[in-house]
Amino acid sequence: MTATDLGPAAERLARIVENIPDDALKDPTPCSEYAVGDLLDHVGGACLAFRAAAQKRPLAGAASGDATNLAPDWKTRIPADARALAEAWRNPDAWTGMTAAGGVDLPGDIAGRIALDELVVHGWDLAKATGQPAAYDGPDVDAVLEQVLQVRAMGLEGIFGPELPVPENASTFDRVLRLTGRDPNWKAQ
Repeated sequence: MTATDLGPAAERLARIVENIPDDALKDPTPCSEYAVGDLLDHVGGACLAFRAAAQKRPLAGAASGDATNLAPDWKTRIPADARALAEAWRNPDAWTGMTAAGGVDLPGDIAGRIALDELVVHGWDLAKATGQPAAYDGPDVDAVLEQVLQVRAMGLEGIFGPELPVPENASTFDRVLRLTGRDPNWKAQ
């Protein structure tokens, strides 16, 4: 996978965040442990952490998920940070050697794929929660599925929600959603 694969996912996330109404921060998301504001804080922190990972200057700790941490300029800052994340991963060196994100040492290529997963899946979460178009058919959806399958095979707990059944005729993106514990038909209640 090349670093340019993060560009479409980062741009999609940026547009979604730019279009989130200010009064939606307390609304639920498909990522059940987070309201919209909490998820925005998590995504913003993940953008910073994975940009630093690409630059081989890892940040300490993991991205939080608490809306009280959102800066007043979140609607412009998070999109800018998502775009900067994609730019950092355009450097071929980002994909080599070791780095770290969220306090975990990772090979560069794995960190890049996890960053892509964060952009794509949480972009969907935010879009669904705020009534925006949520479908994703980027050129890198197969890479996201591969990463999710690898994480599932490793048996790591707490990364995703409980896996949902995947119909045989499910699209690649619906498979990603179900494997990460998300119902593609989720609606805010």
